[in-house]
Amino acid sequence: MIEVERDSAVNVNGTGPEHRSFPLTFSVRAAGGSWLVDATAATAGELAGLLADRAAGPVAVVDLHTCSFVDEHSRSWSPSLIAAELGVDGAVHPVGAWASDTIGVGEEFLLLDRAELPSLLDDTWTPYQVAVVDLPGEVTPERLDELALVVGTTAFDQPLLPHLDGSTLWFSGHDDCYLRVESTDPAVPGALLGRLLALMAGSALTDADDAVPVPEPDPALTDRLIAAGPHWAGTVAAVSATEVTLTLTALPRRRRLSDPAPAGAWRAVTLDLVRGRWRLGPEQPAAR
Repeated sequence: MIEVERDSAVNVNGTGPEHRSFPLTFSVRAAGGSWLVDATAATAGELAGLLADRAAGPVAVVDLHTCSFVDEHSRSWSPSLIAAELGVDGAVHPVGAWASDTIGVGEEFLLLDRAELPSLLDDTWTPYQVAVVDLPGEVTPERLDELALVVGTTAFDQPLLPHLDGSTLWFSGHDDCYLRVESTDPAVPGALLGRLLALMAGSALTDADDAVPVPEPDPALTDRLIAAGPHWAGTVAAVSATEVTLTLTALPRRRRLSDPAPAGAWRAVTLDLVRGRWRLGPEQPAAR
């Protein structure tokens, strides 16, 4: 069970001149012994608990930028200052100038117990860019320097984890909406898709200031979807007093915002609000 706020990523972000609700998009592929997921729409805070649960050890915040905490020159506070403001315990590893000028690497790494991640990424503020990796085992300065080198030199569309000894989870979030997760755990893609479905259903129910509790789908449901296809796009189709129905369309490739509205075979995914259960409808043919 999760709680969906009125200012969820789906509700706050919009597309087109009419500011239509941001669609759910999900794409997964295997590469280098990892599963890579590119998806929308979720903030880092909406995923923090899931990421903390799936991390295999302490985590490092390797990049963090926000408009919520800025100095007199409108520059984002450092991760350690933000953590101190929020009362979150962590250690700091300065990153040398040789690495901090590269995209995706901040001036310092913030090291946290994984249980502290939801406290750092709480709902009182939002980062417009954040990247987190788990670091099970001994965390040495040499290992952190190697982390900076790998992050700074790996192409965006390539997996990071094969180059990071021991790490099992990587997350990067952008613009309070876009996300990439890389994991060596085959259950993570399904867990992410389930979280996105719950967030979208909850977004259709938040018409007041109070958060709405929403159950996440059973893993068997999201496993069936991923087995049927790796690329999906979804929207809210119908809302009643007893149900929320989402329409998921199978895509031939990862969807981009510039793509036309999806028109492939589709399936209805319905949340029964009375029983607190999800059900997956049969595949329907594409409209002609």
